[in-house]
Amino acid sequence: MKLRTKLTLFNAISKLVIVILFVLLLPVLIKNININYTDSRLRKQRDEVLQTVKNVGIKYYIEDGKSYAGYTPIKDVYVSLDEDTTAENLDNIKNEARKVEADTIQYRILSHDFKADKKKYLLEIGISLDTVNERTAPLQSIAFMVLVVMIILTILADQLYSDYILRPLALIIKTKLIGQKFPNFASYKQVETSTDDFQHLDISIHEMIQTIESTFQKEREFISNASHELMTPISILQSKIENMFEEEDIADEIKGRLLEMQKILNRLKSITKTLLLISQIENDQFLKEDQIRVSSLLQEVYDEISIRFQDKNINYSVEVRNDFVLVNINKFLLFNLFFNLINNAIKYNHENGDIHVEASHENGEYVVEIIDSGIGINPADIPFIFNRFKKLKQSLQQDSFGLGLPIVKSIADFHHIRIDVASEKEKGSTFKLIFPAGLIGK
Repeated sequence: MKLRTKLTLFNAISKLVIVILFVLLLPVLIKNININYTDSRLRKQRDEVLQTVKNVGIKYYIEDGKSYAGYTPIKDVYVSLDEDTTAENLDNIKNEARKVEADTIQYRILSHDFKADKKKYLLEIGISLDTVNERTAPLQSIAFMVLVVMIILTILADQLYSDYILRPLALIIKTKLIGQKFPNFASYKQVETSTDDFQHLDISIHEMIQTIESTFQKEREFISNASHELMTPISILQSKIENMFEEEDIADEIKGRLLEMQKILNRLKSITKTLLLISQIENDQFLKEDQIRVSSLLQEVYDEISIRFQDKNINYSVEVRNDFVLVNINKFLLFNLFFNLINNAIKYNHENGDIHVEASHENGEYVVEIIDSGIGINPADIPFIFNRFKKLKQSLQQDSFGLGLPIVKSIADFHHIRIDVASEKEKGSTFKLIFPAGLIGK
């Protein structure tokens, strides 16, 4: 899962948790807010009554010792002012019932004692609890809607900010890692970012890539130079041995030793040519300007290697379901690719075995499969079969250089051909070559 997706998911889950907690707490919060608002309204009305008494006198409400009581037509607001003979001084707000005419109604009542004209009076102002509760539902709806809008806005803001803050990281991954053809790297271009961590990551990746590129370049130069340097003394030694064969006075025993030396030189020459070929491929020293039909290419490979099928009495078959033209290729290299794969299929096959080559158009891709009934490959060895520096046990048993599959991999990478390998011990192997659309002619 991408980092951006994880951050978005975390933000969404955290907001969801907040919404759930808020919904659970909303009734209590709204009730408290509503009660506080009602209490504030009662105190404001109390202050208005006391200010009126101060300005006009108690007679504005009470005349001839009569108490004052008033309420609205729907009885939602209750006001009472009467002389208080108790010694207790009241100044509180609580829920109490009051009988108004024939109805008993629950009110939120403010009770307050005060003195006027040397007498003590009790002021009661009440708002019915039904009226208080009626405001709760709309307030809850409004609060919930505001919360939802705020959550959506914060999620969008988080997403935009995450995209903005992670854009340099995505650019580093795309241009410095995914966008590079390993081990050939483009020139360094610094990614613009104000985040110190990303700057450090960008520089660190660049330094690592420089080290890798330098190491690979040195390896290529060494292989290329060593191959060139070795070819000259090998050729000289071969010529000298051939000249010695022409001398009449050489004993048969010496001729036998010379033959052994010539075999060793031929092996060394073959290895050197192979390493030189790999070096030339990886340094893009071949043109890709040829085109050929798959059926024709397979036929040429068969004509070259057919004698080997007879040596082990191997049954060879080709099935070209969908013949197609390969374009923008190097015919010499692709010939070597197929030659090495089929040669390996012969080398590691059983007597009287089978090799089947099949070309087809499969799931929108052009595929060529080389299927054999040979000894197979150990599953643990499959990840290493294309490694030129690791010689597998079965290669040692076959007296092989172990460079055939590394050549195949180099040629495939040069043409952007994907290779899938499936194998089972003692049942055979399948090498599947998947050709990119750019190599398929119309």
